[in-house]
Amino acid sequence: MPASDRVLIFDTTLRDGEQAAGVAFTARDKLEIAERLAAARVDVIEAGFPVSSRAELEAVRGVARAVRDARICALARAVPKDVEAAGEALRGAAAPRIHVFVNASDVQLAHQLRATRESVVGMVAAMVARARDFTDDVEFSPMDATRADPGFVAELAGTALRAGAGTVNVPDTVGFALPGAVQALCAFLRAEVPGLADAVLSFHGQDDLGLATANSLAAVAGGARQLEVAVNGIGERAGNTPFEEVVMALRVHGPVLGVATGVDARAIHGLSRLVAERSGIAVPPNKAVVGGNAFRHASGIHQDGVLKERSTFECFDPAEIGHPVGTQIVLGKLSGRAGFAARAAELGYRLDDRRLARAFERFQALAAAGERVGDEEVRALCEEDAARPSARAVALR
Repeated sequence: MPASDRVLIFDTTLRDGEQAAGVAFTARDKLEIAERLAAARVDVIEAGFPVSSRAELEAVRGVARAVRDARICALARAVPKDVEAAGEALRGAAAPRIHVFVNASDVQLAHQLRATRESVVGMVAAMVARARDFTDDVEFSPMDATRADPGFVAELAGTALRAGAGTVNVPDTVGFALPGAVQALCAFLRAEVPGLADAVLSFHGQDDLGLATANSLAAVAGGARQLEVAVNGIGERAGNTPFEEVVMALRVHGPVLGVATGVDARAIHGLSRLVAERSGIAVPPNKAVVGGNAFRHASGIHQDGVLKERSTFECFDPAEIGHPVGTQIVLGKLSGRAGFAARAAELGYRLDDRRLARAFERFQALAAAGERVGDEEVRALCEEDAARPSARAVALR
């Protein structure tokens, strides 16, 4: 795949994902998740923030030494001790990356960093150059870029590239931006920053307004060729751009966008379950791609459609993400005759039209009353109008 058509997937589950309130991955958790991400052919794995503690540094070191099939990244503020801790943690990695960041918006410069624009430019030049002492793969992020002066973001990006960065990331740090603004900012940077045409432009979205996935796709349209994501969208506040949504959106719409990832989508379901277990954050049933209801159909119209042709009401095959069950018909008060008949047939009952009509009428009465209608109830309804299944029918269960 030409580099211009490839979107790199940078997974930050182990770093920004761990910033979700209440999450604390053990070193073993980090290693297992990182190994699964690498097996899924994720391009870059951000393993942590080494300067935060000795235990974190050692956990990043463990990932860096064990995982050889992906770039392993460590985060660092644009200060010497952070960069040095990142370099120490990554020593021995097959493909190390240091990710240097600094505040870029005026509100953060004034109230958090308490620094001038001029001093920040000097910090970026010095710390990107220092990071290059440890590795030739350095990424730079101007934090809160979507609320910053675009001209200043461009100045910081240019400074980082001249100092040796190979990737410039655009963070939507507080999930503020609209898709059109993200696309415009990415296009502006590609047009205005000398050297960016020979580097990788990246985007990191937060989901405070529920726009992270849409913003990521807009970034691609604006020229970004790396997207920063987290499995199940876990992360600070409302979370990060969900890994599974971005991978599948680019899989479904890649031909139109003219891009693709190298990720093995069949790993998505298993990764989602692993991260949910280790993070303690359950996946909501209505979560896109990996939610428990993502392929479950309760409406009679939808049931009739998917029974005739799955693609009538599913935009991709659940097998593509390694889903172990796939499309499911869920019986309830909105279910139609086709769904009821299909479930009865799965249980081994072949009812003629008259018997099916009577059984379905009783089913509707039960469902309308709020009664649970599981397999045992379906069997009881069918057996009121039919003999018990034949031996052959039983074998079909």
